[in-house]
Amino acid sequence: MLTASKQCWAILFALCLSLSYGQELSGPELLQKAIAFHDPEGQWDSFQGKLEVIMRSPNATDRISRITIDLPEKVFHLEISKDNDRYSYHFEKDTCSTSLNGKTQLTEEQIQQFRLTCERAKMMKNYYTYLYGLPMKLKDPGTRVDPKLQKRAFKGKDYLVLKVNYDPEVGNDTWYFYFDPETYAMEVYQFFHDETKNDGEYILLKDLEEINGIKMPKIREWYYNNNDTYLATDILQPWGS
Repeated sequence: MLTASKQCWAILFALCLSLSYGQELSGPELLQKAIAFHDPEGQWDSFQGKLEVIMRSPNATDRISRITIDLPEKVFHLEISKDNDRYSYHFEKDTCSTSLNGKTQLTEEQIQQFRLTCERAKMMKNYYTYLYGLPMKLKDPGTRVDPKLQKRAFKGKDYLVLKVNYDPEVGNDTWYFYFDPETYAMEVYQFFHDETKNDGEYILLKDLEEINGIKMPKIREWYYNNNDTYLATDILQPWGS
């Protein structure tokens, strides 16, 4: 039989244990904390801004992408400069247009060489608004956030990790998002086409660039999952006024 003193300690221990479990975050709760860090004023849904992204990759010249995003007006413009060419994709609501070196009347050969199609334009729009809209974009319809967060070590650091899948009409990849356990800053993301094959890529995020109140990763370094091969680095900076 426990003495009164031992009973008191047992109750206190059980209470502390209960509180500890009660403080464990769910996946959606972790997402909310991450969004509060990256978009503290809730600016993403009304985002209007200009970004410049320099992509550097081995054995290739730099590619400079200048991006205009106006979510309320449903405008997206991307101008890419590489070597001696400059080409662009433009969306205004559902209207799409492309150009090459200032010309909109293009030959079939030019369209194929630079992939200046509306299908490609849509893909680029989705790509840039998704990656620079994270983690806020994980609230979009069709996104399945695992209710249970994970704890993982990656490259020598411990993280809180969200597993995310998508409805089939949205996407088929499996994503993992790694957040600092103290600040909830997003520091790594990783995707697999088929996780059993360890395919896909991981992206290391370094430094932050605040653009219109949103903290975006300034540097993104891309690697293959299966062999850690380095692919490229994206460097973000504000552009224009």
